[in-house]
Amino acid sequence: MQSKENLICTEEVRVRFNETDPLGIVWHGHYIVYFEDGREAFGRQHGLTYLDIQKAGYVTPIVKSTCEHFLPLKYGETFKIVTTFVNSNSAKLIYRYELFNEDNKLVCSGETIQVFLDSDNNLCLYNPDFFQAWKDKMGLS
Repeated sequence: MQSKENLICTEEVRVRFNETDPLGIVWHGHYIVYFEDGREAFGRQHGLTYLDIQKAGYVTPIVKSTCEHFLPLKYGETFKIVTTFVNSNSAKLIYRYELFNEDNKLVCSGETIQVFLDSDNNLCLYNPDFFQAWKDKMGLS
């Protein structure tokens, strides 16, 4: 499902052994890594990778992240990361995440917010030209 205001990407991932704790469930800190997996998949699918951003002369540090846990994931399970780009007039990247287990039950949800810094590490108050061009291309106003 895509609209003019949001773009979505779905990625399937398998829980690896090193991501689990002694109880065999995913350690809570790995969910933030799964969010990054979702962002990277989104970037590949929609043409907004970290390398594209870097090539344009910017970096996008995370300034806020939230994560809510509902059900555990276990070693060997596959799950879906649904990453949604939330359109904003501000010079920032907002992504929302939903992780679903094999039974399509919501395991975790969260959000990250990233800002643009130029090559001198100055905060960008307006959308960089490359980002505005990407938004225009994607039909985001």
